Amino acid sequence: MIRVLGKTAAGLIAALMVLYVCDWAVWRVRAATGSGMGSVVVSSIVVLPLKNSKEEYDWGGTADASCSRSIFPQAGSGACWWLQRHNVVYER
Repeated sequence: MIRVLGKTAAGLIAALMVLYVCDWAVWRVRAATGSGMGSVVVSSIVVLPLKNSKEEYDWGGTADASCSRSIFPQAGSGACWWLQRHNVVYER
């Protein structure tokens, strides 16, 4: 039983490594042609501490955030599919 779990875990890790390398290669080709990066409008909310453990939320505006058009984050930017779904940033 432990041997099967070990082989399954090793296979899963190997598959994820292959997926990441293939994603990076496709992203590099896209970046070379100029379509590897995108941008997403992100809203910013500033959280300010108040007395008695209370917080005040202020809207900080919107800004364009650069993102990579890939499955995994590339070039220090988040993936566009992730930023489109999580487009609110809380700043403390």
